[in-house]
Amino acid sequence: MTRWGLIGASTIAHEWVIDAIRAVGGEIVSVMSTSAERGASYARDHGIAKSVATVADLLGDPDVQAVYVSTTNELHCDQVIAAARAGKHILCEKPLATSLEDARAMVEAAKDAGVVMATNHHLRGAATHRAMRDAIAAGRIGKPLAARVCHAGYLPQHLQGWRLERPEAGGGVILDITVHDTDTLRFILGDDPAEAIAFGQYGGMAKAGLEDAAMGVLRFKSGLIAQFHDGFTTKYAVTGLEVHGSEGSLIGRDCMIQKPGGTVTLRNADGETELPLEHRNLYENTLLAFDEAIAGKGAPLCSGEDGIWSLATGLAVVKAAQAGTTVAIETGL
Repeated sequence: MTRWGLIGASTIAHEWVIDAIRAVGGEIVSVMSTSAERGASYARDHGIAKSVATVADLLGDPDVQAVYVSTTNELHCDQVIAAARAGKHILCEKPLATSLEDARAMVEAAKDAGVVMATNHHLRGAATHRAMRDAIAAGRIGKPLAARVCHAGYLPQHLQGWRLERPEAGGGVILDITVHDTDTLRFILGDDPAEAIAFGQYGGMAKAGLEDAAMGVLRFKSGLIAQFHDGFTTKYAVTGLEVHGSEGSLIGRDCMIQKPGGTVTLRNADGETELPLEHRNLYENTLLAFDEAIAGKGAPLCSGEDGIWSLATGLAVVKAAQAGTTVAIETGL
């Protein structure tokens, strides 16, 4: 059983991660919020024994084996490095940081300390995406040539805050959503993106010049090209992910979501076949792999290096949208 400390009394922990930790047998022993009042209230509401107001206090607790970092993005770097130096295993929300330099420093600190570090790209835990990955690896669509992602929806009122108002915190749809597209495509394809071109949209929801929707194209090292549409502004969109190959196509529907669900259809010369799926809570799959990695029996579902790849791509997409040019994706790994 892993004993957890929460760095950040966050909405995502409240809605998803606390329950997932407990579902796989973990225990949450402490939560950190810079507001002592909020932290105490959050601890009471979630049945957490301790609340503290500083990262140092949480990391100094010998009962804490691992931390889940879900503060705003500009705070991740210092918090993750401190956790690594304190010998705590780390699950960090995406994007890892607001710069590649910070993200690489975080991963290096975890390596130096010999602790497990994972990025919380939950979509790797989806049965839909695992089935697509396995079908591609088995050659069922031949050579992958193109992909298309629709990850547009409506950002609910209770999440709108900093994502729409604070560029310095990594706000905007690209660093919130496009990074997920990138990681999911890398996971499914076993391929890395090489360059990006994009347009940002400013539909009136976001402030401070932040984009609230974006469309663009990624070119992968294999030559595959992938379209993406990400948005905070589309209340009635249906999410999906398609991969088209030389011998077939995979059509995923309702699959770029946090809840388990969705379908995958294989289309080829034999017609259409719906792939069998075993749906399970995505975050539980992430945490099970994390626990196995701590036990030395495997690797995290999404590593720190994977988090660097998605951040590098997101930053390149931001730059491409601002400059109107194609931007190379470079991780420094």
